[in-house]
Amino acid sequence: MRMLIIGGSVFLGRAITEEALRRGHEVTTFNRGRSGVDLPGVEAVRGDREVPADLDRLVEGREWDAVIDVMGRIPRVVGESVRRLSGRAGVYTYISSISALADFPVKECDESSPRYECAPDAGPEDGEYGMLKAGCERAVEEGFEGNALIVQPGLILGPYEDVGRLPWWLDRISRGGRVLAPGDPDRAMQVIDVRDLAAFVLDRTEAGKADRFLAGGVPGNVTYGGWLAECRAVTGSDAEFVWADDRFLLDREVRPWTEFPVWAPDDPEFAAVWLTSSAKALSAGLTCRPVAETVRDTWAWLRDVPPAERSFRAHGIDPEKEARILAEWA
Repeated sequence: MRMLIIGGSVFLGRAITEEALRRGHEVTTFNRGRSGVDLPGVEAVRGDREVPADLDRLVEGREWDAVIDVMGRIPRVVGESVRRLSGRAGVYTYISSISALADFPVKECDESSPRYECAPDAGPEDGEYGMLKAGCERAVEEGFEGNALIVQPGLILGPYEDVGRLPWWLDRISRGGRVLAPGDPDRAMQVIDVRDLAAFVLDRTEAGKADRFLAGGVPGNVTYGGWLAECRAVTGSDAEFVWADDRFLLDREVRPWTEFPVWAPDDPEFAAVWLTSSAKALSAGLTCRPVAETVRDTWAWLRDVPPAERSFRAHGIDPEKEARILAEWA
């Protein structure tokens, strides 16, 4: 197939591009060339999707069997891309997020759960991340003259992660010593490897049908304690985990999800964070590798990245704050 991937050089976009090339597809990528390096074998078109002239240059003389939009975050910007690409492809696959569901993470969700109310022409000032992703979905569904495929992933982990959740934990645990660990080590999680998600996205894109899938992975495929234990095993670290309970950490203003990546305390606000249903995707062919493999392969990638170049955005607790809380917990 001839595929256009909007993005295509960073994390999920990179994984989708790599898998598409492996399957023998002809791949065009469209991005600014700032965040990552395009893979060999693609036709790389440089441009900014917010610049109409760049979109015009992208579509001039080209058409594709499928578009995969990995990077769309603002509804009216996605809508402009959709208008340019309507009639030039048979299917438009939009990578959304489980955060587009209004009940997440408070209630259990599936494909029938309500989305946030957000207009398809909304701008960046019209809502937070999840709300805007819902508006982007509508921009695709209402504006594309063809089949719209919406995929809503949950927590994505794996090699080349640019968010810094698993990489931060691997980096911290590899340094050893007493490591402050949050909450209940037996709390079940639900994560998906970026490569498994990429394969599923391509499977459904190749099918070419309009549809919608939640893709969070297999429920309970790892516990928080098991996840950190895998990090310790692959790094060969002597780390000693010191598990502090949720309330103790919250009382000391530790931010869930960011200061301890992927920590969701036992709180009504996060009651169903790991309880979304991927049943439809699993029945449609989604397969998920063991989490231990994801951790191992992420470390194999990360250890070749110089420490000075390990960018974890806003993730990870300050070492002094961690040391202070460890002392208070003791």
